[in-house]
Amino acid sequence: MKIVQLTPGAGGMYCGSCLRDNQLTKELRRQGHDVLLVPLYLPLKTDTADESKGVPVFFGGVNVYLQQKSSIFRKAPKALDRLLDSPTLLNFVAGFAAKTRPEELGALTVSMLKGEHGAQAKELEHLIDFLKSFRPDLVVLSNALLAGLARRIQAALGVAVVCTIAGEDTFLDHLPDPFAKQAWDELRLRAAEMDRILAVSRYYADLMRGRLGVPDERMAVVLNGITVAGFPTPEKTPAAPTLGYFARLCADKGLGTLVDAWLLLKKRGKIAGLKLKAGGTMTPPDEKYVAAQKEKIRAAGFEADAEFHPNLDLDQKHAFFKDLSVFSAPATYGESFGLYVVEALASGVPVVQPRHGAFPELLGETGGGIICEPDDAESLANGLEPLLLDPEKARTLGAAGRARVLERFTVERMAKDVLAVYEAVVRERSALKTE
Repeated sequence: MKIVQLTPGAGGMYCGSCLRDNQLTKELRRQGHDVLLVPLYLPLKTDTADESKGVPVFFGGVNVYLQQKSSIFRKAPKALDRLLDSPTLLNFVAGFAAKTRPEELGALTVSMLKGEHGAQAKELEHLIDFLKSFRPDLVVLSNALLAGLARRIQAALGVAVVCTIAGEDTFLDHLPDPFAKQAWDELRLRAAEMDRILAVSRYYADLMRGRLGVPDERMAVVLNGITVAGFPTPEKTPAAPTLGYFARLCADKGLGTLVDAWLLLKKRGKIAGLKLKAGGTMTPPDEKYVAAQKEKIRAAGFEADAEFHPNLDLDQKHAFFKDLSVFSAPATYGESFGLYVVEALASGVPVVQPRHGAFPELLGETGGGIICEPDDAESLANGLEPLLLDPEKARTLGAAGRARVLERFTVERMAKDVLAVYEAVVRERSALKTE
């Protein structure tokens, strides 16, 4: 099968969708399929070899922004477009992406969802001209914020379009008025035109089915998978009991709640030598928040027992999990999946996660952890404490979780399941053409 995967870059930082799409592309190619991974907005940043290497960036971030601000750039010649889409320039501006004002993001989001009727219509035609030479059987959108591309791609290329959904509700709900309502209204219209919408968890499928008004038969669920190779095989209990966190170092992922829970455990004094080890992506806007967490720890007198490891590469991430006793990333919102949970369990580390989003589903699937109450440091501490006090119980939970990840949450299984969805929609599209 010839598949086009359209994936936005994430401003020079690792993002779950980029990592998933890059791994999935590699695995589908290994299984014999012809997959073209096309970066949008900015170059992809991946923790393994970039499977989009050599493919130009479309909807370049500079062009998209300028076309939103002025109609002059919507008619600019291709020579200027190529200059503005140069990898050097896009890599330079990537560091500023996280500083874009919410009101500007709102207007741009609505415009992109309008697709051929938005300010970036010229960019859509450039993309379609490029894809015509590849002659795909299917085009896959990495997230629902790209839904505005589907109608024109379907008409111009005569192919099915599948859209993956993973966490868009949180972004859209936080847009300022009136853009949140406008974006949701446009997304509902565009979602109705998709050949299939592919959710990364049953929780998120149920949530978005209701918010988008999508019928059951056009919604599919494929759980995310990871490349398990490289994650450490549990060999022995860590030298010191260590609570771990590995996600973006920000408030939304629950870093502050975790620090508060750890401080509660330290003050209770039941777990001798308890350490904290926090890692993950840290962007410039996150630095002030992380500094506040460090100051909280310093003021409590436990600075020597806490470590922060931002922006690790893949080998460093694998090593990071080796020394953990228990893991938690208690996100403050309804996480659509939580790839970090699977990564911890792949390392044999049990997890404690809040009772919302996809976490109850993941722990039900894996049997690798404990549920606590959301946004409640004491409840989190109460969930962590028995595992930290009983290493044997922690090892048992971690081993159960690891076994299930090796069975159910691999990139090989994910590729098999998404391919079944892709083949079904291609057959449906072909049947419509012959009627």
